[in-house]
Amino acid sequence: MKKIFFVLFSVIITSSIIAQDSTIKKAAIGFRISYLDFKKTNLTEGLTTSVPAFGVQYFKGITNKIDLMVNLDYASLKYPYYTSLKVPKAKSNQNYTALDVSLNYKFATDDKTIVPFVTAGIGVGADHFSYYTAYAPMGAGLQIKAKYGSFVNIMSTYRAEASSLTKMHSSHSISYTLPIKGKDKKAIELPPAPIKVDGDDDGVSDSEDACPNQKGIAKYKGCPIPDTDNDGINDEQDQCPSTEGIAKYKGCPIPDSDKDGINDEQDKCPTVKGLGRYEGCPIPDTDKDGINDEEDQCPTIAGIAANKGCADLQPLVDAASSKLKFATGSNQLTKKQTAPLNSLIQLMADNATIQLEIGGHTDNVGSLKINEKLSFSRAKVVMQYLIKKGIDAKRLSINGFAFNQPIADNKTSQGRAMNRRVEIVVKY
Repeated sequence: MKKIFFVLFSVIITSSIIAQDSTIKKAAIGFRISYLDFKKTNLTEGLTTSVPAFGVQYFKGITNKIDLMVNLDYASLKYPYYTSLKVPKAKSNQNYTALDVSLNYKFATDDKTIVPFVTAGIGVGADHFSYYTAYAPMGAGLQIKAKYGSFVNIMSTYRAEASSLTKMHSSHSISYTLPIKGKDKKAIELPPAPIKVDGDDDGVSDSEDACPNQKGIAKYKGCPIPDTDNDGINDEQDQCPSTEGIAKYKGCPIPDSDKDGINDEQDKCPTVKGLGRYEGCPIPDTDKDGINDEEDQCPTIAGIAANKGCADLQPLVDAASSKLKFATGSNQLTKKQTAPLNSLIQLMADNATIQLEIGGHTDNVGSLKINEKLSFSRAKVVMQYLIKKGIDAKRLSINGFAFNQPIADNKTSQGRAMNRRVEIVVKY
């Protein structure tokens, strides 16, 4: 008997734990009428075979397909014990109370009008609360949906023997259950919310809106996203928010890659520093001589910086002065020597800015004093010839180096002949 009560208690506790889903059947209680039928038993003479019973029924959904059912029935009957058990034979009707707990498996959910189900469980009966009989009810039934969450249940169960005093029998019942409703919590009446005025319809009430006449966002207290540099691109999209720019460059100014003050869209040489008058490119060097055209006086002819970009004249002068060799102790020009000097006259005329530095030289024959005078006189005679031919004396200078700058070995006659010379250097 203790085991039976333990099983009943376990079923009730389990159902209360599982039944947490608010979508399943709510707890319900109702009235039940049934008939207990002992016809299939070997009854002793004079005992009732079928008696009515009255009671209550409790339902609680566990899942949307499984319900917990508890039945409590009362009847008045002569309970038919087995005579072999030596239980006193009932002489009159006695109070009979039965309590069973079952699980119903429904073949549809509670939203259907008619739901068939099967049931199985365990129960216990009490004859005048003197003898107890355990049974195991199992069977089937129909659940019929009614109004206001109520149900009509028609059910038949076969109650198998579960203890020595139990007589197997059947129960046929009909019941009507209504949901158990808890008290509704009284709604707390809240004062009406104050009406918020939002003149610019930006979602920020005027009382909190720093710009109530302009649509803005809450992040900026109802004001629009700022544009610090006033370039038409708001600060959240502007990568240069404090410098005026354009949308093409995400709010930044047009870049100047070579930092020459001319933006890349106007700069034809965006990676090389240049000048505005050359559209961002450097000053050109047409003849590629390393001297830009603005400083090159001969921009189409490769030259040298010393001659302001014009051709180097020193080779031409060297060609003329290479003919200026003198006899020992002489400072006289021959006719053959004046011909190349004439080419220098034309060169001076064509290049009005150049000057000539004329230097006289000797071999090492004789004293230094004599040779210094001789070398100076050789330079002077060349200068006088050029002046005579119309060259301005201011463009000419002379010097004498004696034998201090030989270009050949004075130990040989050939070397000494080469050292007796006049050299001319172009001064640009």
